[in-house]
Amino acid sequence: MGAGNGLPRAIHDLEQEFAGLADEIPESPEKRAISLLHGIVMEMWRSLGHGPGGGDGRLADVAELYRTAPPMEAPAVSEPLAPGSEAPDFALLDGSGHTVRLSDLRGRPVVLVFYPLDWSPGCSQQLDLYQQELDEFRRRGAELVAISVDSLYSHGAWAAVRGLTFPLLADFHPKGEVARAYSVWRDRDGFSDRALYVVDPDGTIRYGHVTPYLHHVPDIYELLEAVDQVAGVHA
Repeated sequence: MGAGNGLPRAIHDLEQEFAGLADEIPESPEKRAISLLHGIVMEMWRSLGHGPGGGDGRLADVAELYRTAPPMEAPAVSEPLAPGSEAPDFALLDGSGHTVRLSDLRGRPVVLVFYPLDWSPGCSQQLDLYQQELDEFRRRGAELVAISVDSLYSHGAWAAVRGLTFPLLADFHPKGEVARAYSVWRDRDGFSDRALYVVDPDGTIRYGHVTPYLHHVPDIYELLEAVDQVAGVHA
């Protein structure tokens, strides 16, 4: 049975165990070799038809729907909360029905990814990019969570189709409550702007960014640099 993130339960559990042990291994050629081996195994898993879309032609068609979906090209309507602000706490369900609380993630940097909707063009590209670079976030000890107004059922299906393994949280009811708390809600559209926050281990916002247009994918290097700066503050 799947783990709600595109991986069978056994592989999901091993992946979680690997992620937990990785932080305990000091930086060394041996750790790099283990990380490369891990990457090779995951690429082999995807190449055998278990990545986004899998080996089923119908699922592959679903995974590619974003390419012909109606575009999102409207300008942003919000400004992020200022650095130094306390990050509003929340408790949201992920695609497996588990509750994720921001306060439970204290002690490590947290990257909050607000995105408009599952299945949409820019969101598919953005979250695929973060999945590809997930080891970069983990190497920095950062927790990555993504938030939209979609239901947990939509999140579960979208994660399975696209092979996303980080939590997708449902800001579903009251609709957009967390996006409003983070000042990134688009009331006229019923979904959030595309926005990023980096929260430090003490729960303080250190970086906030709203993309100027909904279809813009934020610069990942700027995001990783912001995570590095947070880690440096607490070095």
